[in-house]
Amino acid sequence: MASIVQGMRRDNGALLTVLLFVPPAVLLFTIFVILPLGQAAWFSLFKWNGLGWPHDFIGLQNYGRLLQSSNFRTAFCNNLLIIVFSIAIQLPLGLGMALLLARRAWGSVAFRLIFFLPYVLADVAAGLIFRFIFDGNYGPISSLIQAMGGQPLFMLADPNLAFTAIIIVVVWKYFGFHMMLYIAGLQGIDRQLYEAAEIDGANARQRFVSITLPQLAPMLKLSVFFSVIGALQLFDMIIPLTGGGPFEKTNTMVTFMYSFGITRMRVGYGSAVGVILFLVCVIFALFYQRILMRDE
Repeated sequence: MASIVQGMRRDNGALLTVLLFVPPAVLLFTIFVILPLGQAAWFSLFKWNGLGWPHDFIGLQNYGRLLQSSNFRTAFCNNLLIIVFSIAIQLPLGLGMALLLARRAWGSVAFRLIFFLPYVLADVAAGLIFRFIFDGNYGPISSLIQAMGGQPLFMLADPNLAFTAIIIVVVWKYFGFHMMLYIAGLQGIDRQLYEAAEIDGANARQRFVSITLPQLAPMLKLSVFFSVIGALQLFDMIIPLTGGGPFEKTNTMVTFMYSFGITRMRVGYGSAVGVILFLVCVIFALFYQRILMRDE
């Protein structure tokens, strides 16, 4: 009987906790996520400049115009390219540095801090810093090229090089974050596994393939997830760096939405971009969670 009473008290305590903490969370989620999303979906059905209340209903025409827009296709492809380069360059670089710095060697903590600091830096600040670095008139890269007898390099003004500059900044800014994820994963691996492998005669490559990678699999999956979602939402860094130019060549979906929805006051058109971006993120997250992270 005493155990039943204690169980009822625990259940009542759990119910009270749910009643106290869940409603505020649901209310905040509704106010700041559900309602703005529904409002954006509603606005996307209108031709509206943001002034007054929308009344020029055009249905799905904004979505049709988006699919026919070469600039939107360029922005979407840029998001995909950032994802590809992040996974192909940023994550292996972070893993390599993690393997070097995971051990408690002299100077490892200092190097971890140095490589992690760019992630702490605000995206806008990073964009402004590299805008100066890549500047063709005063930037150190162009100045060095001129000192060697070359021509000034206006990297951010060149349609063929501006996107390369964005990739460089993205890799520099975020690889330290992934490095710290991998270091945390490496430090959680049981050292006895490596000792047993060494006793069995496994070399460094075999230990890496058979022990390190399988044990790091949860961190690797999480790292890929963060890279994809971050690449889809990339905005703060690009605006001060290139502003989406030159000739709309470095837009992402978010900067495209800002350019058309805010700067050019085509709020209905920009809202359609936001709805598409939301659907892409949700579909990817659900697919990734169900297929690759269902056992995590």
